[in-house]
Amino acid sequence: MLRRAFLSGAVATITIAGRTPDNGAHLAQSARNQIGVTTGYDPHYIRIPYPGGDVPRSTGVCADVVVRAGRDGLGLDLQKLVHEDMLRDFAAYPRTWGMAHPDSNIDHRRVLNLEAFWRRSGCELWRASGAVAGNAFPSPLEVGDILTWRLDARLPHIGIVVADSLLSTRVVHNWGNGAEESSLYTFSPHRAIGHYRWPKV
Repeated sequence: MLRRAFLSGAVATITIAGRTPDNGAHLAQSARNQIGVTTGYDPHYIRIPYPGGDVPRSTGVCADVVVRAGRDGLGLDLQKLVHEDMLRDFAAYPRTWGMAHPDSNIDHRRVLNLEAFWRRSGCELWRASGAVAGNAFPSPLEVGDILTWRLDARLPHIGIVVADSLLSTRVVHNWGNGAEESSLYTFSPHRAIGHYRWPKV
């Protein structure tokens, strides 16, 4: 069952340590560690602490998989990074939700904001031009890379590459049943949107 409700992100001029081969492995392992822990999906607005805030780990949305992997694997807090960048340049972020100012409870949990953040921070490797099948991201993909889609060509979704080989590319994500690992081919009916490598290489 595909359930999507919100996602987004953005960044401008932040200083983050450069990407190393271990960064991707740490992100991937931290994403996989959420399987069996995050077993539900809940898109409701919830007030959370700042920084380091989170909804209960048993639930969340697709963006929470990435936020938790960043914290657990790299010690980087997307809640804080996105919020600070939105304070610097709120106009650079989507207006999809009619927000008048940044909200640290929700902004980092929206895929569209995360896409904007990584684009602004130089982490975007590829962005779709037109309709691209959800499994047709240009090579090369690396473990730890972050991919975004529009499920059914409209619902923002995000996941982390945890394995890439000639036989299969695997992604950890949450589209309704908690954190799970799926073949990239599973996304073929949907639309590929963006490919990011964070922190910046």
